[in-house]
Amino acid sequence: MENTALYYRQFGEPEAVLQRETALKAPLHPGELRVQMLMAPVNASDLIPITGAYRHRIRLPAIAGYEGVGRVIAAPPSAAALVGQRVLPLRGEGTWQQCVDCPAALAIPVPDTLATSLAARAFINPMAAWLMLSLYPVQGKRVLLTAAGSDCGILLGQWARRQGATAVYGIHRSAIHAERLRGMGIEPIAQQDSDSVRAIAAESDLVFDATGGELAQTILGAMDKSAAFICYGLLSGQPFSLQRHFPSLHWFHIRNYFERLNPQAWQAAFAGIWPLLAASQYSDATLMPFADWPSALARYRQAGRTSKPVLVFE
Repeated sequence: MENTALYYRQFGEPEAVLQRETALKAPLHPGELRVQMLMAPVNASDLIPITGAYRHRIRLPAIAGYEGVGRVIAAPPSAAALVGQRVLPLRGEGTWQQCVDCPAALAIPVPDTLATSLAARAFINPMAAWLMLSLYPVQGKRVLLTAAGSDCGILLGQWARRQGATAVYGIHRSAIHAERLRGMGIEPIAQQDSDSVRAIAAESDLVFDATGGELAQTILGAMDKSAAFICYGLLSGQPFSLQRHFPSLHWFHIRNYFERLNPQAWQAAFAGIWPLLAASQYSDATLMPFADWPSALARYRQAGRTSKPVLVFE
């Protein structure tokens, strides 16, 4: 069968190096499912590897995309019941293509009640939020988030409140996020208000940071040494360094935890995520044709964006 995919054969800016290519799909390997893709979102975690930031673990040519949802069109006998069902085809091939092959044991069945546009975004950010809150319990603690208007930020904030955080503060760059965050129980703080950022950082027990750079430096400089700073991204593209009293610093990379989850634990994690996700507020999805992927990338980069661009496959 023919398959169209977004490949990159060299590292660089995604708009410059991604190419839409059509070729025959290789035969399905034993123990794998073939999934006809329905939708796949555009995330920072999709774009950053294309630039070469993780070139040590990527073999070129590669297909872009790490998450999405599709319908099973072929399966081994052990997973024959999945044919026709919606699944998340994870930890296999890149998802920005019409058909994805993935290990049957790692494909996640999607509940019938969940909208396809939400299921497409149910992996990277929900799993990261779920894992971080499992690793760094928030009950009885004051929590500070950077990039609070991001998909991961709003889930961290809502789920931290559910798990007993005494207060959750969210730093945002665009004023458009303020009321939205407040409606989720997250107290908004403008990133430009340095005095408020320092004051809240000084009172916070846990900081979940996705930006790095100058903002991270400001927060670290104000934190108490008994607090903990968890860095899970560098959206600013800038590093930071510890100074003065050195609060506890932890680096979180979601991929480091995949190998710790056997297929049973992997499926169990999503059993916990599905009800949380269904009961939470999440960003809206802007559906865009797969063939118009450059426009989807342009929309992703719009400042103050409150909806997630999602590629829709023909």
